[in-house]
Amino acid sequence: MGPRPVTSSQANQRCDTLAKGIEIRKAHFPGRAPIDTYGNGGFRFADMSHRGSLLCLPSGIYGWDIVEGDALTTERFQKVLDEAAQIEVLLVGTGTQLRPLPAELKAALRARQISSDPMSTGAAVRTFNIMLSESRAVAAALIAV
Repeated sequence: MGPRPVTSSQANQRCDTLAKGIEIRKAHFPGRAPIDTYGNGGFRFADMSHRGSLLCLPSGIYGWDIVEGDALTTERFQKVLDEAAQIEVLLVGTGTQLRPLPAELKAALRARQISSDPMSTGAAVRTFNIMLSESRAVAAALIAV
């Protein structure tokens, strides 16, 4: 005996669901995890993949709306500043090339006693994984490459 036939109301419901499109939610992984791989515009971690940039914070891993070349403003780092009490070191993966952090951003981080270290995204991923394995109070802002 094969599968039961689909009624017209079930078919209509499926069409309505498809017509609405794919539901896109804000990316958030509620925990700390090492980054398994990076490249092709995204990252793999915790048996998942994410297209785009990431903020790896004590409260979890978040999708981050920034691309290589965008301004590194204090506003873009607000989630980091909000969790400052749990962060000693912030690694900033600035893309394929090292970019210095603007003075205003460095001052905002320093005022909250966060040491910041900009580097290429690849170097930031490797350093983050090592520091995470050492149970250090580390966070990372990783621009996708």
